[in-house]
Amino acid sequence: MPNKILKILFLGDIVGRLGRTGVIKFLHEHKKEYDYVIANCENASGGKGITKKNAAELLDGGVDFFTSGNHIWRKKEIVHSLDEYSIIRPLNYPPQTPGSGSIVKTINKDVKIGIINILGRVFMGNPIDCPFRTIEEELEKMKEITPIIFVDFHTETTSEKLAMGYFLDGKISCLVGTHTHIQTNDARILPEGTGYISDAGMCGPYQSVLGVKSDIIIETYLTQRPTFFEIESAGETIISYVSVEIDTETGKTTSINGNYVVYKA
Repeated sequence: MPNKILKILFLGDIVGRLGRTGVIKFLHEHKKEYDYVIANCENASGGKGITKKNAAELLDGGVDFFTSGNHIWRKKEIVHSLDEYSIIRPLNYPPQTPGSGSIVKTINKDVKIGIINILGRVFMGNPIDCPFRTIEEELEKMKEITPIIFVDFHTETTSEKLAMGYFLDGKISCLVGTHTHIQTNDARILPEGTGYISDAGMCGPYQSVLGVKSDIIIETYLTQRPTFFEIESAGETIISYVSVEIDTETGKTTSINGNYVVYKA
């Protein structure tokens, strides 16, 4: 009898109103194809952070759980309510930081999945604890509960993400990179069975630069002056996602694919 396959949908960084409405539309069409839906929410409200209202809206719309990143603290109202709204923050913040960096959830009554959010250090600004050492310590505890472990590695460079992928190969089920808002075309299964993609991409304004109005970004590059980043609120919506299939007995990925759809305005 073949082992059971767990089907996970991961949605890239949700950006602004177009991202939220697009995700809800996408899940209305496709949620039944998956056992569990995880989304990165750190840019869901106005491009930085997430409000309680928007978190509830997305949970009602079909998201099961949220990962985040360095912008999760931008909306003060959510800081002490992360657990209530099914959000984890990066694991390698100091221990006294609100919220948790990892969690184990039960799916379909009998399958447990560990979810970890970790923040990289290369070009990411503020100093943070070493993601490699921090996640290794967490895995020792999580492996005692479940072989199925899903990691969102939120960082800038593909080199740091790929290094982490090989560091964790065979120790986790899947590593999905976030933060750059551009989906990479390098989804693969690493030699020891860990699914990997450098970046899931974003869910948000298609005709934009990473979600921001393109003319604002162009002006910034031309003038080198500080500008206010305004999220694009009109036009098409891109939904970037990663589909992952995991063997529930071994915890190894059997299939991983990155893809996207564009919804017309």
